[in-house]
Amino acid sequence: MLSPDHRLTDADSFRAATRGRRSGSRTLVVHLGTAGEGDDPARIGLVVSKAVGNAVVRNRVKRRLRHLAREHVGVLPGSAVLVVRALPAAATSSYDELRVDLARCVGRVLP
Repeated sequence: MLSPDHRLTDADSFRAATRGRRSGSRTLVVHLGTAGEGDDPARIGLVVSKAVGNAVVRNRVKRRLRHLAREHVGVLPGSAVLVVRALPAAATSSYDELRVDLARCVGRVLP
């Protein structure tokens, strides 16, 4: 689970991330931007729309992505904002497929 300090909650920060670097895969799209000051902790936000599936499927995808994103907080630079958007293919993907896709996309957007 992501700690409250590392959660992205406000809409302005989500918008700031979309102005940064972007990388995509079959199951998700990752945006990395900066918002705030240099001493702020890195924050992560998730976007899982109804296109992914019904409420049960969306919540399962969110739980998996939250757990996987927690592993990447340490490698993000200070004040970084990472937004992970799930695509419909994420609904049928396994945990390991999501882990590989997230790691690949985060690696591409890091400077």
